[in-house]
Amino acid sequence: MENPFSRTALLLGEAALERLRGARVAVFGIGGVGGYAVEALVRAGVGAFVLVDNDRVSLSNLNRQIIATYHSLGQYKVDAMQERIRDINPAAEVETRKCFFLPGNAEEFDFSEYDYVIDAVDTVTAKLEIIMRAKRCGVPVISSMGAGNKLDPTRFRLADIYQTSVCPLARVMRQECRKHGIESLNVVYSTEKAVSAGHAAAQPKDAAETGGWKIVPGSVSFVPSVAGLLLAGAVVRELISERGEAPEAFSG
Repeated sequence: MENPFSRTALLLGEAALERLRGARVAVFGIGGVGGYAVEALVRAGVGAFVLVDNDRVSLSNLNRQIIATYHSLGQYKVDAMQERIRDINPAAEVETRKCFFLPGNAEEFDFSEYDYVIDAVDTVTAKLEIIMRAKRCGVPVISSMGAGNKLDPTRFRLADIYQTSVCPLARVMRQECRKHGIESLNVVYSTEKAVSAGHAAAQPKDAAETGGWKIVPGSVSFVPSVAGLLLAGAVVRELISERGEAPEAFSG
């Protein structure tokens, strides 16, 4: 009998689909990268989500974020994503957290409740806190590096953080991971050097998250989407592994 995941079952099998249905994935950052990761995961059959973001959909999101339409302008991104998830799979469980994850509110999150964690936030402090808390709980975590000011989606790679190059954010994260004793971290990063035809501009952001100002990079529709899909693919491959093996892309 045909069902929304019948084509997936032909590829992965019913046992794998059952593992996906029983999985609870936390996604921190529902923007250009995180939104596409969630989209792919719900269409793959993941059964439960925790969505964490305090931003609202704005006009500047329309060029690249899957949740951004004129209909969703002004909505919290987690609410727009929740609505989209329910339209794809009404049976999916969705918990929304309207906040920016920071060390100051980290105790409000129980990482032991998650089967997988996706870090798609922008700030190094938040990324480190997410990664360290997931690892303390023994929960698999994958992190997105920089996707801004990039034009070539074919340059994205899946790798351990210590195998990355070129990406400035990955360089900072390598240093911080060493400093905090993080021995390995699965990431999606780009080997493309940053490009920009315009001028970077300092724009106000949430002061609690960024100190008040942040340099906003340029972006296009076909770059962060690819990073998000790579994140989702890695998560699915590990969730359906019977022995909890790392995805093949991460094995030497």
